[in-house]
Amino acid sequence: MKFEEKLRERDRKEIWDEYCGFLDLSMEDYMHIQKRLLMEQMSLWCNSKLGQDILDGKMPRDIDEFRQMVPLTTYEDYADVLLSKQKEMLPDEPIIWIQTTWEGGKHPIKVAPYTRSMLDTYTHNVLACLILSTSNQKGEFDVKVTDNILYALAPLPYATGLFPLALKDQINIGFLPPVKDAVKMSFGERNVKGFKMGLSEGIEFFFGLGSVAYFVSLSIADMQKKSGEKKGIIETLSKLSPSMIIKLIRAKQKCRKENRQLKPKDLFKLKGFMCAGTDNYCYKDDLEELWGVRPMELFAGTEPTCIGTETWTRNGMYFFPDACFYEFIPESEMEKSFIDPEYQPKTFLMDEVIPGEKYEIAITVLKGGAFARYRVGDVYRCVGLKNKEDETVIPRFQYVDRIPTIIDIGGFTRISENSISDVIQLSGLPIKNWVALKEYTENNRPYLHLYVEMEKESLETIAINKEILKNHLSVYFKYLDQDYKDLKRILGIDPLEITILKCGTFDKFESRGKQLVRRVNPPYQETAVLLEDYVAERGGISYE
Repeated sequence: MKFEEKLRERDRKEIWDEYCGFLDLSMEDYMHIQKRLLMEQMSLWCNSKLGQDILDGKMPRDIDEFRQMVPLTTYEDYADVLLSKQKEMLPDEPIIWIQTTWEGGKHPIKVAPYTRSMLDTYTHNVLACLILSTSNQKGEFDVKVTDNILYALAPLPYATGLFPLALKDQINIGFLPPVKDAVKMSFGERNVKGFKMGLSEGIEFFFGLGSVAYFVSLSIADMQKKSGEKKGIIETLSKLSPSMIIKLIRAKQKCRKENRQLKPKDLFKLKGFMCAGTDNYCYKDDLEELWGVRPMELFAGTEPTCIGTETWTRNGMYFFPDACFYEFIPESEMEKSFIDPEYQPKTFLMDEVIPGEKYEIAITVLKGGAFARYRVGDVYRCVGLKNKEDETVIPRFQYVDRIPTIIDIGGFTRISENSISDVIQLSGLPIKNWVALKEYTENNRPYLHLYVEMEKESLETIAINKEILKNHLSVYFKYLDQDYKDLKRILGIDPLEITILKCGTFDKFESRGKQLVRRVNPPYQETAVLLEDYVAERGGISYE
């Protein structure tokens, strides 16, 4: 039975229990589901050619042996098989392949196979997110077949393209603009078309990356400016219902009276607002102000599928028990593995996490997935084991950032030490040494801060300042990394800032017997660091 048929024929409690009942699980029941599904996955994965290659001929008999025999993996362990799409090597038949960036400037893409069972689970969990996004308390929700969703998603083969595909088979919710048209449009064209359609048809849902949702939300004021010509107004108004024309006139009068620009909340009343990706905490307050609804954060990725969602309290994400088997690498163990790549960090299961602790997540994708004990590259903080507001007794988490070797800006980039080194080498600039940190502006927007030390001789012979360096290096970042280029093309931002350090800064630092280990600067790393008087109390460089 399709979801829209359930809406017509079943009562709300029955639907809620089917899709959101995982929130009522005890810890014991949650782990029972996790372990039962992992045992089923083990029989598929361990007997596949892919699994046997990684296991080197070993065959675990239970979960403990599985965790002992299968090393923690990264995409390098799967690249040869997956990039060439060797279906015969996989645990189950893939129905679709999803694509994303691997590492900017070094590895253009990585792909992940989805089986029929994975897609069924994905669809079920996406519908749970849709329900929860409209909920103000346990058991209540408001989803209708006549609802519309503003299209702010990257199309297939990217993971967000699965969202409309999953809903299409279950409920006839409209996308603005329709997906078949949206995929042919540029990002800007989709925004304008979506808002104009929303004025005549209404917008009940909005889903996108937090950074993209913010940019799209601001564009409504720009659209009004651009359509302020007489012809544009007449053309727009002619397609609106009388009630929407009245609403638009009243909204403009209100904005004029309050001396402010038009905001989406003046025209639309969202039922549900969902955001995914990194840096969402940088945008959620502003998005709530723009739309009058606080975004519900969910977590989905190319390799793990849709794995977590907040509830009506907007106070931490819960992981779906049937998408992946979850293991958690404590921050201290994660750091050890970065210092020594041969070190196998200890992991903990869902019933072993500690509130307040930060963990890198490792997943085994269930239902025939290819990835086992896979380090996704994301860090979460456990914010609690119980929640009186949600009436839950399972752990909930807050997304923190990427791991300390990757700088991610707004969900777009995968900037690593290798990619920065490549950019500097290609540029030909006389940069002797550098360190890169992820920092935040006064209004809490992320950016890449590159601290560089120039060759002393170059400073004496060449007129170099930070603007010249920024302009020069930006060209090479965009050349090597399409996602970096998209930050400017789609969001209109250049995330690079440059600080030129005194000559000798790095030598002085290392003369103290300290080894420079490059890290980014996510908010979870609390390492006090000193590079002369330029870099103080900044995470991002650690003493070894």
